[in-house]
Amino acid sequence: MLGDAGEPDPPQASAARAAVDEHGATSEAADARKQGAVSPGQEGNHAPHFVAPLSYLRPLSRGQQQQPPSGGSDSRPGTRHKPMTPYDREQREGLRAIRAFLKVRTSYDVLPLSYRLIVFDTSLLVKKSLNILLQCGIVSAPLWDSKTSTFAGLLTVSDYINLIQYYWQNPDALGQIDQFKLNSLREIERAIGVNTIETVSIHPLRPLYEACTRMLQARARRIPLVDVDDETQREMVVSLVTQYRILKFVSVNVKETAMLRKPLRELKIGTYDDLATAHMETPVMDVIHQLVKRNISCVPILDKDGTLLNVFEAVDVIVLIKGSDYEKLNLSAGKALELRSDDFPGIYTCTVNDRLDTIFDTIRRSRVHRLVIIDEAKQLKGVLSLSDILEYALNSPLGDEDEQ
Repeated sequence: MLGDAGEPDPPQASAARAAVDEHGATSEAADARKQGAVSPGQEGNHAPHFVAPLSYLRPLSRGQQQQPPSGGSDSRPGTRHKPMTPYDREQREGLRAIRAFLKVRTSYDVLPLSYRLIVFDTSLLVKKSLNILLQCGIVSAPLWDSKTSTFAGLLTVSDYINLIQYYWQNPDALGQIDQFKLNSLREIERAIGVNTIETVSIHPLRPLYEACTRMLQARARRIPLVDVDDETQREMVVSLVTQYRILKFVSVNVKETAMLRKPLRELKIGTYDDLATAHMETPVMDVIHQLVKRNISCVPILDKDGTLLNVFEAVDVIVLIKGSDYEKLNLSAGKALELRSDDFPGIYTCTVNDRLDTIFDTIRRSRVHRLVIIDEAKQLKGVLSLSDILEYALNSPLGDEDEQ
């Protein structure tokens, strides 16, 4: 597992982020009260523990409207595509530069000079694997089958969530959970009808473009690097790379990301319809059901008016079941979020008017896993994942035919 620390935030961060101290509101929260992001009525039981969006990647221009990117002026039947403008050409060149870079750099190039790698044997108890994840501050680990000396997949938070879902449906088996081993997870996941353990991998010297393509095809957020020992001809796990690390690698090394100046409302990337949401009072198990059913990694937490208050992430489940204390799964989402560590980085937000170049700059400066799309009233509009950004960077049409 990569042992990298998050990037320090700049004084003027491009994305909105506010970390809240467990024992009281931070200075950001005080600023939020001045700006109206946190109303006085929210300062009771919840405000000191939750993150509210305070600002945007880029301020709105006068007259701009917050419209979800559905449709466009040239999307009507029978409407001819507009000729490519200099604005479009610049966007295209930025995408071309990213793709060319990913095709000449290897997955090995992404690795830091020093890192740690934690690999779990498939005979390890689930309980022990969870304790190791918590002690090391990681959320995933490659699996190794010592009987066959082969790579056996990638253990992620989703596997623990699937296990909880199974035992919730079969309460009589709850007493066996501490004796459950990692090599039986596939049986559990088949029983509840969800995707089994991720087995996608790639050789470390293959192009990054290929690694990104495999991740997108498998809907994986990270990919293990598996090599073959020259002497024994057996597989060996070298490391793993995440979508975040790849996108940060691009943002640091490809200056043409500054040419991606189109806003999200024009690019039409992200999820805007049929969003999974919850409230502070929603039971944690209801949130977990949504995570499993939709195969997603987060559920935005809203107030009764639809204002974004927080985001319940899949990794929050790990803290709840620490020490085999499954009673915490009966908590509400709001109470569960109070158990987050003091160093929780916060929630990143943006609007449909924010440009992709600024989002890449945010990824370069801070450890971002997703951005929640809101409007100027902080109403939820959508979610922009790193997979959405990677999919656009690799597979969006370049529009070369418009030049002819």
